[in-house]
Amino acid sequence: MSKILLVTGGSRGIGAAACRLAARDGWDVAVGYGSDASAAKQVVASVEAAGRRAVALQAEVSDEKAVIALFDRVEEALGPVTGLVNSAGITGRASPFIEASVEEMQRTLDINVMGSLLCCREAARRMGKGRGGAGGAIVNLSSGAATLGSPGEFIWYAASKGAIDSMTIGLSKELGPEGIRVNAVAPGLIETDIHASAGIPDRVERMAPTVPLGRSGSAEEAAEPVVWLLSEAASYINGTVIRVGGGR
Repeated sequence: MSKILLVTGGSRGIGAAACRLAARDGWDVAVGYGSDASAAKQVVASVEAAGRRAVALQAEVSDEKAVIALFDRVEEALGPVTGLVNSAGITGRASPFIEASVEEMQRTLDINVMGSLLCCREAARRMGKGRGGAGGAIVNLSSGAATLGSPGEFIWYAASKGAIDSMTIGLSKELGPEGIRVNAVAPGLIETDIHASAGIPDRVERMAPTVPLGRSGSAEEAAEPVVWLLSEAASYINGTVIRVGGGR
């Protein structure tokens, strides 16, 4: 099977790390991004430096037509997608729940939940063996927030990641017979810019002592199990959510 990977949210954080590590493991990579073209091009350069093909493609993952076009463009540039990593996601601005705006919550749910659903559906339509595809693997990015709840910070984000866990389980059962494995990785306190985007840039430093291992994790530490779940080494793993949170 060809190794053509699409990573949404591939221009930063865990998504960018997954792109680089996948290239190391022999994947050609489509780096999906929302707005930062410069960062996406840097990830493309890293993938190409590892000897693999890469392309940066902008798309609004919560828009059905944009998602369909994204998969078309990946296929034109690299070939049919056989791996998908749904890493595109936001938290919205951190705040107590009673102060959260409808717009903030809706945007988070649109990108995190609907974006992942649309990308999974399009991948399934193209990968499914019953539809002429070669099968493949999908890895969704959940979060430790799905079970911790993120009180006082972004409960709506935690809810969106609980939805990711549910869709991963359901899709694994429905798509397994089509030759498509579906799993998720739930990172904990990871050193990325998502905390600053939420308006709490000191969050990692402040919360690191609450982690049993006594530190935060790197984007690469969170991305390693993502890439492993795409691989043949994980060929009998389906419907699993792997916690990568240092015990928290």
